[in-house]
Amino acid sequence: MTITKRRALETMALALCAPGAWAQGSARAAAAPSSGGWPSKPVRLLVGFPAGASPDLAARAIAEPLSRLLGQPVTVENKPGDSGNIAANLVAKAQDDHTIGALINGNLTIARLLNPKTPFDPEKDFAPVSLIGTAPLVLAASAQAVGANPVELLLWARNLNDKGRYGTPGAGTVGHLGMELLKSRSGILATHVPFNGNPQVIAAMLAGEIQLALLPPGLVKPHIQSGKLKAIGVTSAVRSPLYEELPTLRDANVHGADLEIWTAIAAPAGMPATAVAKLNAALSEVVRAPEVQQTLLKAGWQAQSGTPKALSYRMRQDTSLLGGVILMRGIKTDA
Repeated sequence: MTITKRRALETMALALCAPGAWAQGSARAAAAPSSGGWPSKPVRLLVGFPAGASPDLAARAIAEPLSRLLGQPVTVENKPGDSGNIAANLVAKAQDDHTIGALINGNLTIARLLNPKTPFDPEKDFAPVSLIGTAPLVLAASAQAVGANPVELLLWARNLNDKGRYGTPGAGTVGHLGMELLKSRSGILATHVPFNGNPQVIAAMLAGEIQLALLPPGLVKPHIQSGKLKAIGVTSAVRSPLYEELPTLRDANVHGADLEIWTAIAAPAGMPATAVAKLNAALSEVVRAPEVQQTLLKAGWQAQSGTPKALSYRMRQDTSLLGGVILMRGIKTDA
């Protein structure tokens, strides 16, 4: 073997053995957009809620690292209104292959069941891409609630009978449907009182105007820790890393009421499969990054990615669960 050839082989071996060299090279190759490939221009990430809302925080947590991987800017655009359905409709109708959405349960599952006039079909008009974050809801009670554990607090809630009142951020929201599901499983008879948003729900609880609500853990946690509100349990099947000290409702012997809120990335149904696959792969890498997971956790989300098929299955599951509540309770939002 000649000296030149041996040196060339030694140089190649050192490069391959260098820590992270192969992985970094692969990541750079994946990040660089291929000639004529997707994305060929900036990507619009639409959010159906105002800046600072939980879905908006989730979208902004992934936008910048996603930009780096895709090789094009990913810009977050807030299109609030109609419980996120305005943004969802814009995504469903987009024709440019570069508009996607950070959408929530309701947009991708039961929007048309709640209102037949909804201008998009969650089942037909979207290409599911990936989950990005999930969270349970916390069944919270006013400070006047009597009990030292979930079983006692739940008994207090039952004993309110039909004089009890529970608040939600609006008819047809997951907080509303989740509470109606919980009522059917727990014997609670509280009456629904809708508000404009969860901050208003909490204000009403603090003022003693309502006694119960299902609330996102990040939003209600400070009030529980200060003793101004009490927590009965979380709606997830197991304890949540978002609020590990809280028991589940299963610990209070409430079964069949497991429910999570989630934010996911979806594209228009007509987006090419190759673009959906590339976007899914990039999102999976972004959501696995420890710094992104910490940002999502601070925003009240447990980071979670997955395949388009897994998101599609999750959508069907929630449509069945929440759709059953809609039919059982006769809930509509088209009045």
